[in-house]
Amino acid sequence: MSEPEGHNPHQQALKDADEARVAAAGLRWRKRSERVQRLRKILPIIILLIAGSAVTWVVFRSVMSGVERRASESRELRLDNPMFHGQDAQGRSFRIGAEGAVRAPETNQYRLIKPLLELNLGGQKITKLTADGGRYDEGERKVVIGPNVQITDGASGFSLKTPEAVIDTQTGIVTGDKGVVGNGPLGTINASSYAIYEDGRRIEFKGQGDQKISGTINPSGPGR
Repeated sequence: MSEPEGHNPHQQALKDADEARVAAAGLRWRKRSERVQRLRKILPIIILLIAGSAVTWVVFRSVMSGVERRASESRELRLDNPMFHGQDAQGRSFRIGAEGAVRAPETNQYRLIKPLLELNLGGQKITKLTADGGRYDEGERKVVIGPNVQITDGASGFSLKTPEAVIDTQTGIVTGDKGVVGNGPLGTINASSYAIYEDGRRIEFKGQGDQKISGTINPSGPGR
């Protein structure tokens, strides 16, 4: 006796398996779709958080840099109209004045505002140097001034202009290698470098290229 048509157990099993696969595939698709929807909502928030963190870090660093700068400035020693007195190795006096000075705590250097230097205070003729700015290294006993250096030498009578002057307060020697121009009793000077010795008793000039001058001014020293 044959089984009724449409009631084949094998076909039914295949049908059930197909329905199960379809159901499983649908379930996976719905889960994937839900994840995509969640990511669409979450990703903009994550991007905003990252961007906000970057902006916050930049602002934080800017604030901290300002705080560190102010803290550094607060440790600086500021002086109005300071005056430094000293003597070189030969006992000759010098004086360093300025409209203002700022001392950095981590170094022995003073930043000078409108400095004025006077050499050989004990004599009748004084060499004076002025500039727009400069620095004084108390440890190395050296002063570097510039730009717009004006040198008035009492011994030779010369008035010199140069971008920079370096004063060794141990020896009293003034030097510069950035050019110098000037005038005095012997005429005009245009040289590449210069050196002032013995508080102005002897001045040496050297030139290169178009600045051919090379010589020494050694004025008589009476009254010095």
